[in-house]
Amino acid sequence: MRFGGLTAVRSVDFTVNSGEIVGLIGPNGAGKTTFFNCLTGLYIPTEGTVSYKGTVLPPKPHLVTQAGIARTFQNIRLFANMTVLENVLVGRHTRTKEGLWSALLRGPGFKKAEKASEDRAMELLEFIGLAHKRDHLARNLPYGEQRKLEIARALASEPGLLLLDEPTAGMNPQETRTTEELVFAIRDMGIAVLVIEHDMRFIFNLCDRVAVLVQGEKLVEGTSEVVQADERVVAAYLGEPFEGAPGEAEAAEVAAAESTTSNTKGEAQ
Repeated sequence: MRFGGLTAVRSVDFTVNSGEIVGLIGPNGAGKTTFFNCLTGLYIPTEGTVSYKGTVLPPKPHLVTQAGIARTFQNIRLFANMTVLENVLVGRHTRTKEGLWSALLRGPGFKKAEKASEDRAMELLEFIGLAHKRDHLARNLPYGEQRKLEIARALASEPGLLLLDEPTAGMNPQETRTTEELVFAIRDMGIAVLVIEHDMRFIFNLCDRVAVLVQGEKLVEGTSEVVQADERVVAAYLGEPFEGAPGEAEAAEVAAAESTTSNTKGEAQ
């Protein structure tokens, strides 16, 4: 994914399997959210494709959701002035077949579909522990509950793959633990999960595999133990150069040029 002369994501290639939790980590600016935006059709990739169950997805968010991929956002994007129940019902739009005329006429078919959607929404609110707040406005929920509500809205589209963008950002340890248990429960429903997160303890406790992005490229991928033991990952987070790092050759050229300039100035003096 390129933005003018900036390449934000380059040659990132990996697979998420059914019923698996995969973590995506990397320093700030590594391209993690840009990668998510490419997966979900918010960005049209400059090169490459995104496939779900063998089918190449069009870069349009509603078609990606319809295909079976749902997401949450780094910054909460709930409908603040809608109720908790209404927010979850919004997530059902790709799974209902009723159109404009059906909604206007409000016939038996529409009422049946509306009841089915509400029942499913309530099941999801029970699942995340917010059924008792169904009629509360989303803006009045505590921060941690807003995060859970966003996950419920994503689940309302019946995804096979759920993308979570920093689901524990701003949470205290207890809320983080609750979120971890929720993600495990989602995985137990047979849904694959791909998680971006900066909380390393959360990621390494949660994930079956972890991929590391550095400067838009995948540095390493493996189990939590493999990734934690990789010296390149430690160096990337500490800002230290390492052999084979993305941009290493360019950085070496700049350093060599600066050294030559410095030496020339010294000789002139």
